[in-house]
Amino acid sequence: MTHQPHGLRLGYGTNGLTDLRLDDALALLADLGYDGVGLTLDHMHLDPLAPDLPARTARLARRLGSLGLGVTVETGARYVLDPRRKHGPSLLDPDPDARAARTDLLLRAVRVAADLGAHAVHCFSGVTPAATPESTAWKRLASSLTPVLEAADSAGIPLAVEPEPGHLLATLHDFHTLRGLLGDPDPRLLGLTLDIGHCQCLESASPADCVRAAAPWLHHIQIEDMRRGVHEHLPFGDGEIDFPPVLTALAELTAAGYPGLTVVELPRHSHAGPELARSSLSFLRDQPTPREAPAC
Repeated sequence: MTHQPHGLRLGYGTNGLTDLRLDDALALLADLGYDGVGLTLDHMHLDPLAPDLPARTARLARRLGSLGLGVTVETGARYVLDPRRKHGPSLLDPDPDARAARTDLLLRAVRVAADLGAHAVHCFSGVTPAATPESTAWKRLASSLTPVLEAADSAGIPLAVEPEPGHLLATLHDFHTLRGLLGDPDPRLLGLTLDIGHCQCLESASPADCVRAAAPWLHHIQIEDMRRGVHEHLPFGDGEIDFPPVLTALAELTAAGYPGLTVVELPRHSHAGPELARSSLSFLRDQPTPREAPAC
């Protein structure tokens, strides 16, 4: 296993490598020295709706094992369920059958994650539909996630909900609203995907402080650069994030026992995926380590 300077287990998201075959993408990441992969279930890689999913998943598990890559299963594919609506249908859709289709996708993701030995299954709420009261949207979200939590509990796979700008569940505060609606599940079952760029985009606290505040619930971390108030995933150095404090907070998290991955998330940059995978790893490795970071 690669030992990164900050003690982190670094990965790269396959949603940023969609111009590569999955096997080629995994080989690239292993060759570069990544520790794992954020695997987005989508038609171009591991299609969750195509036939023979268990057999294809088993082959992938063997490939990940041979390359020494850990994995988190991500469910943010844009058009995997509906070729005409980005991220549609969502867990908040007015149509119960449409909501059920998203829930079924997450149930498939839990089974895939169990078969892969993944760290967690990532998901998000979706955007509140027009003319839908917020209270109704929260009820739909809690109801739609309940069978997923039950399946995740049975499989021993944590569910890691991501606060997403523009969605019903957009902030760390919103995550705790969901926890309350679901009866405060064990953090080992219902936890967080924390995107460092999203913290820069809209949280009131700094990204480093967000890491510390979220620590008890963290099962997955995504990382990239971003600017305040603009939800655009950027290569490192193109945004406004001060990364040494963030990496210090992540190193503290790892030292406290965080077992998951920190995955580079550049879903709009697949055209330059191989080069960005290389340069992103170099950027993170070259940042000052906690001991080198200046004292506050």
